[in-house]
Amino acid sequence: MLTKVILQANIDKVAKYFERADKIVIVTHVSPDGDALGSSLGLLHFLETQEKNVHIIVPNAFPDFLRWMPGAKDIIRYDKYSEFADELIAEADVICCLDFNALSRIDAMAKPVAASAGRKVLIDHHLNPEDFCRVTISHPEISSTSELIFRLICRMGNFEDITREGAECLYTGMMTDTGGFTYNSNSREIYFIISELLSKGIDKDEIYRKVFNTYSEDRLRLMGYILYDKMQVFPRFHAALIWLTKDEQSKFHYVKGDTEGFVNIPLQMKGVCFSVFLREDTEKNMIKVSLRSVGTFPCNKVASEFFNGGGHLNASGGEFYGTMDEAIELFKQALVKYEDLLNKPVGGINLVHT
Repeated sequence: MLTKVILQANIDKVAKYFERADKIVIVTHVSPDGDALGSSLGLLHFLETQEKNVHIIVPNAFPDFLRWMPGAKDIIRYDKYSEFADELIAEADVICCLDFNALSRIDAMAKPVAASAGRKVLIDHHLNPEDFCRVTISHPEISSTSELIFRLICRMGNFEDITREGAECLYTGMMTDTGGFTYNSNSREIYFIISELLSKGIDKDEIYRKVFNTYSEDRLRLMGYILYDKMQVFPRFHAALIWLTKDEQSKFHYVKGDTEGFVNIPLQMKGVCFSVFLREDTEKNMIKVSLRSVGTFPCNKVASEFFNGGGHLNASGGEFYGTMDEAIELFKQALVKYEDLLNKPVGGINLVHT
């Protein structure tokens, strides 16, 4: 049995919204990741069993390694079809806002979503949600938004209406947002949910292969280049930094998703508890910042204080508007400020300088 995490009043409201709605739009954050797409597609497949007219709209492109997901081919990109998307948003009876906590996270879609008369429902697991929806289901203690969607469907009494396709999407979201269940995944209820998704006929091993073992030759060569030339280790702080410019990405024919997971690689080194990846964005004039940690080091605090971002204790993101050299210098300043925390024991093991 699952703990009743979501308030019953919110369950009842969402169930009523869905029951009365004919047209439903699902939106998620810019540069959608596995959880954004997994939760959106998982909800879409459920709502289609309820004979609803449902569309997913995303701000921009998502990684190629997620295109296999059932229903992904019908996702509408706002940056390509904004007029059509605006019509759908304006006409929607319900708008489900998944895996983001502020309208700014959906870029140009923010204005039409805010203006729509449709009832808005936020379902998310990030800290400090803004108040822009009639119903806010926000649970930062939950591993993924996909897990929240599973819990919502079950609490509405519709577990039987989760299809195999929907289960594949929800599992993908849970898997990717926990790094293959390697962080933020110690709750026993996660594995109960996995067993329930398996009962729908999913092949979790095949899903893993589709997500993690279908990269291109260019991506592997880029990884090698980063490890050899672009990784710097800071033993005093038990931290590591990797960075990439636009020119370097172009050299390896970068496509969206090619650097997915790179920030986790330095954490494989003994004694490293904090890793940061700085990448010049190929679409906007800014530097994307990915932060990961192990143990109790709060990379979300670093993201918030230094890089205009936030997220979870061990997995966060941010943005920097300036040069790469300036971003690297800011990272070094963060190391100095957080030196005491970076030198705390991790998992009961004392970190020592090398």
